[in-house]
Amino acid sequence: MSGHSSYVPSAGVMRWLDARLPLPRLLYDSFVAFPVPRNLNYAYTFGGILAIFLASQILTGVVLAMHYAANSGLAFQSVEHIVRDVNWGWLLRYMHANGASFFFIAVYLHIFRGLYYGSYKAPREVLWILGVIIFLLMMATAFMGYVLPWGQMSFWGATVITGFFTAFPGVGTAIQTLLLGGFAVDNATLNRFFSLHYLLPFMIAGVVILHIWALHVVGQTNPTGVEVKSSKDTVPFTPHATIKDGFAMVVFMAVFAYFLFYIPNYLGHPDNYIPANPLQTPAHIVPEWYFLPFYAMLRAITFNIGPIDSKLGGVLVMFGSIIVLFFLPWLDTSRVKSTTYRPLYKIFFWVFAVNAVILGWLGSRPAEGIYPILSLIGTIYYFAHFLIVLPVLGLIETPRKLPNSISEAVLAKHGGARGVPVGAAASPETKG
Repeated sequence: MSGHSSYVPSAGVMRWLDARLPLPRLLYDSFVAFPVPRNLNYAYTFGGILAIFLASQILTGVVLAMHYAANSGLAFQSVEHIVRDVNWGWLLRYMHANGASFFFIAVYLHIFRGLYYGSYKAPREVLWILGVIIFLLMMATAFMGYVLPWGQMSFWGATVITGFFTAFPGVGTAIQTLLLGGFAVDNATLNRFFSLHYLLPFMIAGVVILHIWALHVVGQTNPTGVEVKSSKDTVPFTPHATIKDGFAMVVFMAVFAYFLFYIPNYLGHPDNYIPANPLQTPAHIVPEWYFLPFYAMLRAITFNIGPIDSKLGGVLVMFGSIIVLFFLPWLDTSRVKSTTYRPLYKIFFWVFAVNAVILGWLGSRPAEGIYPILSLIGTIYYFAHFLIVLPVLGLIETPRKLPNSISEAVLAKHGGARGVPVGAAASPETKG
């Protein structure tokens, strides 16, 4: 996708800068003249939305850190001080707290779009792996940030989650002690989590730069999964993609603004507005909503598996649910990228999506009655989707006919083009 730059400096100072530090040329080539497939839809706008929210989270977080006290005796009161006494503090706090939730909404939609259109397949394996690394860093950042208000759910959530590291034989207790700074969640824990919560977003920003770089090397995917063959298949990023991204951002931010100004506490837990009390355990300890599917998988293992006890088994399953994503480019054996042309797999994809939502709901339920059984069923299907469905279905499924090119697919919407068989010579890109 790279080629000769078409950037022409418009003024003398820009020509001077371009000869010494071609930053304007880089921005122009990356966000103005960069060619993108002409058939991109609104499912491809979440990358821009995520960039806006990352910048917002970093900026609001830096300002909040100026007023926050990372001390177990002062943390809860400092958050109240920010909301009640600091100029626009309530806005900053709610932007940051609700921004985390909307950040995860956008990233989950971004991930499912990648799963649907096969954005993880060759030659985009590194692009996908970098995305999974970003997701892991986001989860670590969000968990540590959830502890900082030092409410009841913050304290006991940190106690429960860090306690699971003791399941690892030999090193588990040492890892837990390193995280806690002692033998229990206390002031040292809060200081560690605050430091890491402040640091990790900048690490995320660095990996995001690599993610965008990898995207510009291999090029953007598109709903057909057919690679770009000529200039007729592409349009400049600006204005075509920027207008679409801009409209999607406005809609997404409007929903965000509704939560921010009308129901700012809706996505939080009521117990986190009670100061942390080590002597009073909440009736039901749950993490933030975006962790609930993984929390359900963690609690689904209520039995020993040979020498592996249930606690270690649950932790391995939880971490395995993320690790399996790293191997996704090689687990999917289908030559066709887009689910649009895979009618059988499309059914399994939507079953997987519904299963993920159900796991999230199960994670919010008490670990009693039928809920652990349902969680186990959902967990089994989650792993079966990646380890059984994707490898087997790619070998036995007969996909629909692919268009010769992106331009042909666009014209076909108006009844002007016909497809070709998947194995035809005109579609060599499907062999990835």
